[in-house]
Amino acid sequence: MIRNKRIAVVVPAHNEELLIGQVIETLPSFVDRIFILDDYSTDRTADVVKKYVEKEPHRVVLVQNTKNEGVGWGVKMGYKMALSEKMDVTVVMNGDAQMDPADLDRIVMPIVNGESDYVKGNRLFRGESWEMIPHHRYLGNSVLSLLTKIASGYWHIADSQSGYTAISLIALRAINLDDIYLQYGMPNDILIKLNICNFRVKDVSVRPIYNIGEKSGIRLWKVIPGISWLLFKSFFKRMARKYVIQDFHPLVFFYFMGLSLTPIGSVFGLYLFFRRLAGIRAMPTEAMFAAFLFITGLQSLFFAMWFDMEYNKHLRGKDQ
Repeated sequence: MIRNKRIAVVVPAHNEELLIGQVIETLPSFVDRIFILDDYSTDRTADVVKKYVEKEPHRVVLVQNTKNEGVGWGVKMGYKMALSEKMDVTVVMNGDAQMDPADLDRIVMPIVNGESDYVKGNRLFRGESWEMIPHHRYLGNSVLSLLTKIASGYWHIADSQSGYTAISLIALRAINLDDIYLQYGMPNDILIKLNICNFRVKDVSVRPIYNIGEKSGIRLWKVIPGISWLLFKSFFKRMARKYVIQDFHPLVFFYFMGLSLTPIGSVFGLYLFFRRLAGIRAMPTEAMFAAFLFITGLQSLFFAMWFDMEYNKHLRGKDQ
């Protein structure tokens, strides 16, 4: 407990018998509840956790799934348990010990102080991240972070795939937990839902931890297309909910023009280019029209993004 705020930590785990004990033992004393969500592990993960449950039954809780459903199941169930016990701040830390407990107080304090509703660890702030994080994952994360900025409206947020997060009780109550995306795109989906509800989000620098015996199940060639499609659909959902239904804003027209004219101008320009390669000269007016469509569409996109950034400025978590 910190300043009369009860703190819970949700720990999704799958086959983490070697590291789950380290996660539990290194959690600070201010953590009131530790919810371990064992996603049908086939090793001794549950047996290891049960020893800690016996030592601290008032603090450590183990829930075992009867089938393997992915990390999203663990986060969702942990959130529901934290909701049922009305925990003031709920943190998510994976069971592979890749999230440094030394950063935990910095993750929860913006919520405890009433400065933010959701805090997310950012591993990319630190200079050593490029050397510590596998380069293909670093680059993939950067691409998804850019797409998440556009889709979520939180333009100040980076490292979108970081699962080291904390959420307030009020924000947790506002999210439909039965509607969240349960695969690796869960952090992205939650950010979009928080933006629709106008909650404040803050990035906090955390230390990346790798090569300690963890096993990553992430395959970028599978993950990036799925998350990109999720972001594409969720972007339009956010536009409709936030800027049409809740409070109309003209940026939807700019986005419509940008998303329509830019590809049309691009396709028309390529058409003229290939015609020229085939020996058919284009009229000057045709080339000017293609350039006009492309430039107007691009300008409309930039204006829409700028409007979105300005509209969401107040959702930046305050600096401590």
